[in-house]
Amino acid sequence: MTLAEKILASHTNTKKVKPGQFISVPVDMVLANDITAPIAIREFRRLGVDNVFNPEKIVIVPDHFTPNKDINSAEQAKMVRQFARLQGVNYFEVGKMGIEHVLLPEKGLVLPGDVIIGADSHTCTYGALGAFATGMGSTDIAVAMATGIIWMKVPSTMKFIYHGALPEWVTGKDLILYTIGDIGVDGALYSAMEFMGEAVDSLSMDGRFTMANMAIEAGAKIGIFYADGKTLDYIKSRAMRPYTMYMPDKDAEYIRTVEYDVSTLEPQVAFPHSPANTHSISKVGEIKIDQVVIGSCTNGRLEDLQIAARVLKGKKVHKDVRCIIIPGSQQVYMDALKEGLIEIFIEAGSVVSTPTCGPCLGGHMGILAAGEKCISTTNRNFIGRMGSTKSEVYLSNPAVSAASAVAGIIISPKEIISR
Repeated sequence: MTLAEKILASHTNTKKVKPGQFISVPVDMVLANDITAPIAIREFRRLGVDNVFNPEKIVIVPDHFTPNKDINSAEQAKMVRQFARLQGVNYFEVGKMGIEHVLLPEKGLVLPGDVIIGADSHTCTYGALGAFATGMGSTDIAVAMATGIIWMKVPSTMKFIYHGALPEWVTGKDLILYTIGDIGVDGALYSAMEFMGEAVDSLSMDGRFTMANMAIEAGAKIGIFYADGKTLDYIKSRAMRPYTMYMPDKDAEYIRTVEYDVSTLEPQVAFPHSPANTHSISKVGEIKIDQVVIGSCTNGRLEDLQIAARVLKGKKVHKDVRCIIIPGSQQVYMDALKEGLIEIFIEAGSVVSTPTCGPCLGGHMGILAAGEKCISTTNRNFIGRMGSTKSEVYLSNPAVSAASAVAGIIISPKEIISR
């Protein structure tokens, strides 16, 4: 069996599961946020159930419109807050919260071998830990909160092997953007993307979270890595319950194997209006920008801020550019503060925000007007994603975004560092 199949088989107490098979699966963690939880809560109440199946296995994180941007978002947050307190579930709000997909691994709430579902498409982020993690609709989440069980079809698995050593300034973001550019936004439709190879092995956990996070942008059900020594180092001080690490069998069956030599790969930039519309940085040309966003559940972790600070140190943000930096959690914010990164950002002329999804979904903290262009470390650049339907969003790694903030045009960090 593949890695995904092994995890599902273990949860269903069967010797084997096969792609296409419909199964009922007990879940280890159920997640919702301030946008999706209200719908799930309403559906939960319609079921006539008084209590969730297990408060310890449910997490609610208001992170999209928080701190509340208007009265409507405040009312949604209030509803979620009251439900969370009544049910006694894991709950993280302003001052304690973070962007959900940064926060849950950080808190040790998701672990290797888990089955995790979330009412957010980027729940697939936790596949970096060797977990089966996927997004579902709010009604599915309501049933899971009540019963602890989900119904699903076993996905087929595609294997992605990345050969070679990564060049300077090339990150996990570039690997996944390059992959999506190659196979398309539906290239892994309802499949598990199993990542491996020496280039992937060399990635930090932060880089792996980035890759798993964007598996959904290729249409995948999950993105997954097998747990290794780096995984163990990450979770050993965080795990508060037992977990199981799985490996794919040598004779596992894959619907497709894709191999890349990434030893000469350049940083990638996804042009509007698709994560698959990717170009190498040397082929971008001169594109003037109005805004830069560094953060999100894709690239709001400490390593991402360290990379951005390396580029911005001693530099100034271009006079015509707004540079917005959003740490992914309170812990990331604190760590960045202690390392002096926040000082670097502010001295460069950036603004640093409390943890929030904010501009990624066009929520707040950086909405674009008609005609404006933004380069961002977020995960989607669809029409109107960050504001006006007449704006444009380009996606990149933190180094390219930071360099572009200084130059005022999309540019390679090599050109900024050499100045």
